[in-house]
Amino acid sequence: MTIFTKNAIQILKNRYLLKSNEGKIIETPEQMFHRVAKFVASAEEKDQAIWETRFFDIMFQLYFLPNSPTLMNAGVKKGQLSACFVLPVEDSLEAIFSTLKNAALIHQSGGGTGFNFSKLRPKGDWTTNSGGTSSGPVAFMKIYDAATENVKQGGKRRGANMGILNIDHPDIELFINSKSDDRSIKNFNISVGITNKFMETLEKGLDWDLINPRTKKIEKSAKATALWQNIVRQAWKTGDPGLLFLDTINRSNPLPGSGEIQSTNPCGEVPLVDYESCNLGSVNLSKMISFLSGKPEIDFDKLKNVVTTGIRFLDNIISVNHYLLPEVEAVTKAHRKIGLGVMGWAEMLIQLEIPYASQEAVDLAEILMKFIKDSSYKASENLAKEKGKFPKWEESIYCPEPELRNATCNSIAPTGTISVLANTSYSIEPLFALAFNRVGILGGKTQTEISSLLIKKLEILGLWNENLENAIRSEGSIKNIDGIPDGIKKLFETSLEISRDYHLLHQKAFQKHTDNAVSKTINLPENASVDDISEIYLRAWKYKLKGITIYRYGSKSQQVLQKCNLNSGINC
Repeated sequence: MTIFTKNAIQILKNRYLLKSNEGKIIETPEQMFHRVAKFVASAEEKDQAIWETRFFDIMFQLYFLPNSPTLMNAGVKKGQLSACFVLPVEDSLEAIFSTLKNAALIHQSGGGTGFNFSKLRPKGDWTTNSGGTSSGPVAFMKIYDAATENVKQGGKRRGANMGILNIDHPDIELFINSKSDDRSIKNFNISVGITNKFMETLEKGLDWDLINPRTKKIEKSAKATALWQNIVRQAWKTGDPGLLFLDTINRSNPLPGSGEIQSTNPCGEVPLVDYESCNLGSVNLSKMISFLSGKPEIDFDKLKNVVTTGIRFLDNIISVNHYLLPEVEAVTKAHRKIGLGVMGWAEMLIQLEIPYASQEAVDLAEILMKFIKDSSYKASENLAKEKGKFPKWEESIYCPEPELRNATCNSIAPTGTISVLANTSYSIEPLFALAFNRVGILGGKTQTEISSLLIKKLEILGLWNENLENAIRSEGSIKNIDGIPDGIKKLFETSLEISRDYHLLHQKAFQKHTDNAVSKTINLPENASVDDISEIYLRAWKYKLKGITIYRYGSKSQQVLQKCNLNSGINC
């Protein structure tokens, strides 16, 4: 029987388990998984009971979990199950506020939204209807942000947004600096849409033209190096903006005839066209280990079975989902994009006794993700034979083969709360710390985590005791604790102790075999420099990553994950 941690139970009760009109919880975690499995299996024309059992099993054993809206809303009247949406922002007041209304409905249902504001005329530009001047993209982003603040996702948390402005927009500097005060636009992640042409201009040290989207004429020019330095300085200061590499994204666009991709979901792992949505789910890699040979190894047969069932699960959601907007339903069903990813990568490596900061880990990441992608595509191919190809297949890059059910299959999401439910490490991230606090995710409550794998390892070595536990809870690391073997210290290196090089190499390895994108944060210590961030962003482009995000520890006044440090007054 699955045993949930105290922190998982707290999140389940707060966000996922159904409640009566009086606010009383009316289902158990097991009943929640039955509810979800039954509803998702209702897409099957035959063998519904068999698939319901299979879907329940992979969730209840915590081998696989879908995105939060599915757990919240499956089986509920007019349940909206998708996590990711991209909506257009056209250059008229009516269009801007029509999109805002649609975004509010999506947030209310549990989804997150991405927008590219680059079609909006710049601040101070002429407006023909009123004879006045435009407020510009950043002003309208602030209006979207204020609305988001008051519309909770799924009625349980504030909505999440991605705001993008392309590097050639005249207001790009206002956009880059829009979050510099650590208070503005706080319900948005922001990213600059970067092109290869800009990067080449940057390398040559030349001027860069900024184009008015209304007139299509050059409004002004700026030094590419000055724009770049502003981007990396602000990222150093606040964690924003990240970068989206638009040419890299569109080079692997499976449906170029449907238009260029200009935006992503809030965390960047799913590039989407306007009015497109996507459903995500993640395999728990920490449970894909077997000891059949007497030593830990990846159980590829088990992994393939979970991937195959997970792909079918996510594809079914497209069929049974309740769509808030007819435009979203039309595009989503035409493309049938899904995103199966992973969580627990760091814990898998620890069980295999492979340090995260090692070439062996990077090589394994590439092998593992290739296996997952190959298994995903084979599952989608089999579904196409059984249920039919996605309607736009003949217009896709796959035609004449392979015949697929889904335009995309894989995506590496951050797996925030579902990692807590599964009691494993986030996504493909290294361990944030060996003991840390998770702050503000449940109405201001604080949750404390301490690595159960570390406790187990130290117990086996006969080293675990109260004094050691107190030391780890005080520091969040074993780096400077005497008496622990160097090999164990290397195996349990934490996110801020691992060099930026290995952070990037892991993202590169997973991106190579991920048809959507990879959401990963390059966590940096407080003493990281602006030049460090510049080098990370440059290397991300050269590595052909689709996007890049950094976070220098302590650069925001409020952050969800806080490492333990008695000197800073943070105790775990």
